[in-house]
Amino acid sequence: MLQIINKRKYFYFISATLVISGLGAIFIWGMNFGIDFTGGTEMKIEFSQNIPKKNVIEEKLKELNLVGFSLKKGEKNLIILQYEKSDDDINRKVFEKIKEIDSNAKQLSVNFIGTSVSSRLKTNAVEAIMLSILGIAIYISVAFRKVSRPVSSWKYGLGAIIALAHDVIITAGIFSFLGHFYGVKTDVAFVAALLTILGYSVNDTIVVYDRIRENILRSGIKDEFESVINRSLNETLARSINTSFTVIIVLVFLIIFGSEAIRYFSLALLIGVSFGTYSSIFVASALIATIYKFQINRK
Repeated sequence: MLQIINKRKYFYFISATLVISGLGAIFIWGMNFGIDFTGGTEMKIEFSQNIPKKNVIEEKLKELNLVGFSLKKGEKNLIILQYEKSDDDINRKVFEKIKEIDSNAKQLSVNFIGTSVSSRLKTNAVEAIMLSILGIAIYISVAFRKVSRPVSSWKYGLGAIIALAHDVIITAGIFSFLGHFYGVKTDVAFVAALLTILGYSVNDTIVVYDRIRENILRSGIKDEFESVINRSLNETLARSINTSFTVIIVLVFLIIFGSEAIRYFSLALLIGVSFGTYSSIFVASALIATIYKFQINRK
């Protein structure tokens, strides 16, 4: 049997390093928000033939000095241009530059997102994440109310919240790094990925917590609590890793072979699922053991 709980200080060190690095990246570089959160223009253009290379299009539009510019390839010969300007004259110049590359290119649509709408979207995104975490904590506290010894049920919810915050901060920190150095945008799809990560991560955590509950009810107070947690982890370890591995395989193939529209959404999920599995095994359950030990020391 693997002695996971006894080595929790090493996992805490790894997690603390990753979380501090993530927070540092967010505070220093911030998030490279897309027009969903900053406001701007989204233009869809269809080329008559194959889409030119990305650097050819970017070089052609370079002289317009488009702030917050990004280019995504859609289906077939479709591209999606995004930039912070919401000006008809700028939009006309952008399309004229595209016509210089392909005279038969068609402008399919031009959508404007106002700053007031984008500001509200940003607020809604934060509220959605916070309410999701709170709802998960309440659910766990209620679900584990029959296991109030030796640790109160609400403390299981606290452990889950810390593990979820761990996953969100690390994922956001990595995207802050990618946004600063590689221009990766943080948009509504990223928020959707974070909410998906929360659901996936807490599912893994509940599986482990549920096995701890079963083992406590089965053994009563005969077994050492830390031993019960460690045994529960070992009993669910293979299931957690195998399930996550199958998801990770799919996400890797989506990143490699999927369209650019879902590439960074898939990348966010890959990061979140990987660290969510890690936190469910090595952080959430270890925190329950640490809380228990803290209670004993206080007495």
